Amino acid sequence: MLNYTIRRLVLAVPTLLFISLVIFMLLELAPGDPMAQVPLTVPPEVKEKMREALGLGQPAHIRFFKWIYQFFVIEPQVLCDALFGTHFAEGELRVISWQTRSPVMDIVVQRLPQTLWVVGVAYLVAVLIALPIGVYSAYRQYSFFDQAGTFITMIGFSVPPFFSGVLVIVIFSVQLGWFPSIYDTTHKVTDWESFMVQLKQMVMPVMVLALQITSQISRFMRASMLDNLNQDYVRTARAKGLTERVVVLVHVLRNSMIPVVTVIALGIPQIFGGAIITEQVFKVNGIGQLLITAIQANDLPMVQTLTFIFAVLIVLFNLIADLLYGFLDPRIRYD
Repeated sequence: MLNYTIRRLVLAVPTLLFISLVIFMLLELAPGDPMAQVPLTVPPEVKEKMREALGLGQPAHIRFFKWIYQFFVIEPQVLCDALFGTHFAEGELRVISWQTRSPVMDIVVQRLPQTLWVVGVAYLVAVLIALPIGVYSAYRQYSFFDQAGTFITMIGFSVPPFFSGVLVIVIFSVQLGWFPSIYDTTHKVTDWESFMVQLKQMVMPVMVLALQITSQISRFMRASMLDNLNQDYVRTARAKGLTERVVVLVHVLRNSMIPVVTVIALGIPQIFGGAIITEQVFKVNGIGQLLITAIQANDLPMVQTLTFIFAVLIVLFNLIADLLYGFLDPRIRYD
């Protein structure tokens, strides 16, 4: 498995380089001018100097390789300096946001905790709820629990977050007054009381996101369980006298998790990507909202860096999902 992991990591390098080139070319061809936000009273010669300061006067291939060098060489050095107190990146030019004139990765690090608080917790809650629901719905197929679960998951699939988000705000914030309607990104958890305040403002966005994620994963879990419950090895295990709990929770569940692991693993990069619509509805100042504001401001370095980070996470968690197959199914061998 180690050889397979190394081989996949080596193959990931040209894949990511090609993805970075595609992202760069798409953004180059996209309409929009970063100078569009500049007031009309600014003289043309000043605008031209601002373009040169942003690096827009350089050829496209020079800007691409410059971004590659800054992202893969300078930014890891900055991280090393922050962790170990070294000075490798001292005086080096980093990837700078055109909108804020500050390093892109510094802004991402500032926004990431808010996204992890909301989207990360919602994903964790959704997985913990979806797996038992999917297993029991498949085991009790066409029962009242299965029918109710199907109805709720269909609602979760059908209702978009911009509608369900506004709906829960009207019910739980405006009408009942239980939870705040706007997420306070400046709030810091220092004691139990501040933790409860953080918990209250997380309830509604987590509820909206968890409903959508639970609907998806529980349906995959149910379908995979139904497919395995009718297999020959299940009848053989029952014929040997194994208890129903052991048959379902050990043999069937383990084989059923193989396709579900792919769904869960490939959904984890969405945590770091943030839930763009939900963050907009609840005013969560996270990665999703950062991406939207960067697109609106034609901040190409920010958009390019964020989309490439998402691509790296997708490639990484795809590899992790493949490695987990070997633990779940002993028949799968990579070496």
